[in-house]
This record gives sequence, structure tokens and C-alpha cells, in this order.
Amino acid sequence: MIFNSFEFIFLFLPIVFIGYFLLNRLNFTLSKVWLLVTSLFFYSWWNPKYLPLILISLLVNYAIGTYLGKEKGYRKSVLTLGIVLNVALLGYYKYYDFFITNLNVAFSTNFNVLHLLLPLAISFYTFQQIAYLVDSYRLETKGYNFLNYGLFVTFFPQLIAGPIVHHSDVMSQFEDPEKRKINYRNIGLGLLVFAIGIFKKVGIADTFAVWANKGYSISESLTFVDAWMTSLSYTFQLYFDFSGYSDMAIGAGLLFNIVLPRNFNSPYKAVSIQDFWRRWHITLSSFLTNYIYIPLGGNRKGVSRTYINIMIIFFVSGIWHGAGWTFIVWGLLHGIASVINRLWSQAGFKLNKLLAWFITFQFVNATWVFFRAPNFDVAMNVLKGMVGLNGFALPDELKNTFLNSYVQTFYAFPLADDFIFVASITVITFFIAVFAKNSLEWKDQFKPNWMYVIYCAALLIYSVFQLQKVSAFLYFNF
Repeated sequence: MIFNSFEFIFLFLPIVFIGYFLLNRLNFTLSKVWLLVTSLFFYSWWNPKYLPLILISLLVNYAIGTYLGKEKGYRKSVLTLGIVLNVALLGYYKYYDFFITNLNVAFSTNFNVLHLLLPLAISFYTFQQIAYLVDSYRLETKGYNFLNYGLFVTFFPQLIAGPIVHHSDVMSQFEDPEKRKINYRNIGLGLLVFAIGIFKKVGIADTFAVWANKGYSISESLTFVDAWMTSLSYTFQLYFDFSGYSDMAIGAGLLFNIVLPRNFNSPYKAVSIQDFWRRWHITLSSFLTNYIYIPLGGNRKGVSRTYINIMIIFFVSGIWHGAGWTFIVWGLLHGIASVINRLWSQAGFKLNKLLAWFITFQFVNATWVFFRAPNFDVAMNVLKGMVGLNGFALPDELKNTFLNSYVQTFYAFPLADDFIFVASITVITFFIAVFAKNSLEWKDQFKPNWMYVIYCAALLIYSVFQLQKVSAFLYFNF
């Protein structure tokens, strides 16, 4: 079940909402059981086969966390065991085939590839539970019961594709008596943020998906304009797809009076690569910083170790997103850029803000090509097109413009029937991403009035009429 479906919007969400607050009047524990069971139902809707996997993961990690929360012997060994179990589970399902394929290529062996189906959300709930185990070892999780722990991991708004929730963000909220009452302001706010999120997905991301998919499927024939439209299409598709999901998660959580952490803060407004990672997938950046970068020594063990640590966390970020060399290269490129940015800053150099933004955006846009491309050949085809190595032909629709004086070759634009429409939508979306208020700024400035009602209703009505074209979220693949 996905957020942008009739089943979720018109059946699951209303039933869970009504049941939760009705049960709150009878027994708060019973209402939380209802929320846990329905969240597991939401998870299993996609593929019931993997429900036992997440249940076993919950039970094992809670048991290990409980042990670590008590000052007993062998705690470090138990923590190591817990982390290894989580990484091994993720590694088996996500990286086994990748490892075996590369092993066969490198050593001319013939080991069987299992063609494993990646369990939904395993990358997200694995990181959440590793953080919980580490904090249990630090004696920061005492007093948590299994019901609250189960909700912390499986609460349906954030279960499938984040945000990666820290236990301190939500665990206490599941115990707060004030959260048991219907809060009409939270309902209004939740619906507004949810409406913005679903419009981002079905109104913007899915539109760009058509053009991006087309471009990457014909990468070898992309000329300059085609390549740029292809890369920008995916750049905007990915942002509005994933930030749309995060908005819907935050909005759905607010309906139940649960405040989930923000995951995006207008990342395409960033003026440096460090600024970008403070704005993009914020909860992943926080996990990598707090549970990998700092334990490795952060910047406390000299310059060389600092840069090595930076490269390690970006390598982990790359491989976490996908079992493929293109993801690893994408992560390492961001690591190299972060090292260069740090050296530049420490040397006291500064760029004009507009130029700094331009360089950052162009770097991010170019590296998304590796993130999207199924292999290096396709990635290089798109990048070659972007730098003009495949020619500078212009679409037929520009034949009678002033550009005719500079480029004499024209052709049928391959990504869509109407180049002017694609270009116009891209420009409008660019201004939305770079200049408009983001959804969380709307949330922070929310004051209930009829303008918000009309705005929210318009977004929801438009989005509902697009639901017949159901498409999964990109981060379901990661």
C-alpha cells in the first residue's frame, strides 16, 4: 500500500484514524496496539512474505537493546553482535547478488545469483535499530517497553521510506497523555502538509518521471538539449518524489499528534555541498554523522583522518542507496566534493553567493546522473550529451526563433511531443525548488483560514484525480 493510492486515502487512513481515537477513550494501551497492528498490516500489504522478517528483527533488536540497557557483562560484545546481525540481514538481501556478480566477474567463477527481492523498508528500519542499540549501550533507552519500541520502528507514516526516526524523537510521544486527544489544529496542519506532499508526487515528480525515463532509455542518441532536459527531469523527479513522501509522512503523523522530524529543507537552494547535505535527507545525514563519522573520530584525530572519515561516510551513503557501482561512485564524488569544500573553507576562500549556488546545483545535477543511470555506459552517454560531445541540435519548435542564427540543425524532440511545454514546466519547477517557500515553512507559518482550506482542497482534488496512474516512490527501491 502506498500513500498515493485510493486504498490508503479513502480506506486505510480514515479507518486507522477513527479506530485509534475511539480506542483512546477506552484504553490507551489498546489504541497503541491498534496502531502497531495496522502499521504491520500496512507493511505486509506490499508483500506478506516479509512480515515475519520485520517481526523477528523487532523482537531480536528489542531483546538485545533491553540487555544493553542493563549494566551487565559483555555489553560491548553484545552490541557488536547486534550491529553485525543487522548489517548481515541488510547485506544478505541487498548486497548478496551484487557481491556474487562482481566475484564471478573478477575471478571467473560461477556462483549462483539468488535474484533476491529487496524487503520493503529494510534499509530504513535497519539504521533506526542500529542507532537504538548504540544508544542502549550508552544507557540512553531505559524505560522503553516493547509496544512503544514496535511503534517507533513500524509507525506506518515513516516505516517505508523514512524519515529515519531516532527513538528520542518519537518514543516519548507515544506515552504523552496530551497526544491521546483529537487535535483539530494538527488535523488541519497534517492535511495541508500531506496535500503538498501528494501534489509533489503525482503533480510534479510523476510528470518528470516520464521524460527522465524516456531520456535514459535512449541515452546514446541524446544531444545537448536532450541530455540537459533528461538530467534536469530526474533531478526534479527525485527531489519532489522523495520530499513529497516525507511531507506525506509528516502530515499523516500529525493526524495522530505525532511529530516526525523534517527530512528536507530546500536542498536546491544550497550554496555549498556541505550546505546541500544539511538540507537533503537530513535524517540520513544525522545518522551517518552521529553513528559513523563521530565514532570514527570525526575531525578530532588530525586532518588526514578527518578526510578519510568523510570519504567513509559518503561511501556508506552511496552503498546504502543501492547495490551498484554507480551508487558508490555517486557517494564518492560527493565525498571528494565535501573534502574540497572543507579545504577551500579552511583556506579562507569565499565565492560570490550566486556563483557558489550555481556550482553546487550543477554538481548535484551532474552527479544525479550516476544515481539514476543503470550502468556507467548510460551515465557517460548522458554526461557526454550535456557537454556537447553528441552535438548541439535544437528541437524543431525553435526553428523560427532567434536561435536559428546560431544552430542550423533541427530535429524532433525525443522526450515528449511538445518541447516548449517540457521546457516551460522545467523552468517553473526550477523556480519553485529554488525560490518558493518549502512545505515546512508553510507548516511553521500555518494559521487556519479559508485560503489554506481552498489551497489544500485544490491540491487534494487534483491529486486524487491523478491516482489512477499509481506509481511507487523512488526510495522504495533503496
